Amino acid sequence: MAIIALVSAKGSPGVTTAALAAALSWHRRLVLAECDPAGGSILAGYLGGALDGPRGIGELAVGELRDGSLEQTFWSQLVDLDAPRRERLLLPGVVDPAQAGSVIPLWQRFADYFTGLERGEPPYDVLVDCGRLAVGGPPWPLLRAATVVLLVTRANLPDLSATRATARAIERDLTEHRVPPGTLRLLVVGDGHGTSEISKALRLPVIARLPHDPRTAEVLGHGGTVRANRPLMRAAGALEVPVRALLDRRRARLAWPGANTPHAVTAPSVPGVSGAV
Repeated sequence: MAIIALVSAKGSPGVTTAALAAALSWHRRLVLAECDPAGGSILAGYLGGALDGPRGIGELAVGELRDGSLEQTFWSQLVDLDAPRRERLLLPGVVDPAQAGSVIPLWQRFADYFTGLERGEPPYDVLVDCGRLAVGGPPWPLLRAATVVLLVTRANLPDLSATRATARAIERDLTEHRVPPGTLRLLVVGDGHGTSEISKALRLPVIARLPHDPRTAEVLGHGGTVRANRPLMRAAGALEVPVRALLDRRRARLAWPGANTPHAVTAPSVPGVSGAV
């Protein structure tokens, strides 16, 4: 199992849409964590504000800063996207960017805990929506902890130009923190320049390409019935294959984390949202 981080350079290339589409198509147990400092949108958008009270990473941060209660409260802050199966879980992001101030100091704490999730019983992959890297207080510790970092970009020239600079910044940071090479990949969204052209220009492999599918993007952003046969959902479902292949290659080259790795965690029952999926 693994931590897969999604991040973008600027604008709205569809990081959350891509992450949610992938989460709803994933074939292994998964926690989708909204860690965008600018705030989360799935709770109010796709889930239509269906929860009775506040839940998510903001509540976790407040509790952790107050009394160090992350381990005790983590699972109660999740939403089961396919209740009661507990196979696709959502950790909602902050609902107000002002709450980011309580979350930013805890990025390393969350990174350590997510690493424990991938080694837990049962194990969970963790898909982390990091939003735009340009936003204040970017979650660098989560990118460093990730087994794979997917840099999401549209295929037009302005977005690719911004993405090139962001890619170099991520590479520098990962190198400085001694993260093994091969972590960073491109995830291209929509039409425009060709895949091989983009890869050559940005000097990074393209792991996959997601189609322009505004109908499905609207459902993922504002709620409704997700159709598994829609172009975006088919591509998102296929994304797991190259990601898993990359993970397997990296695991084969690198030793499994040692004794200093955060301890594994065990999943209790998780509240669900009836009819969310």
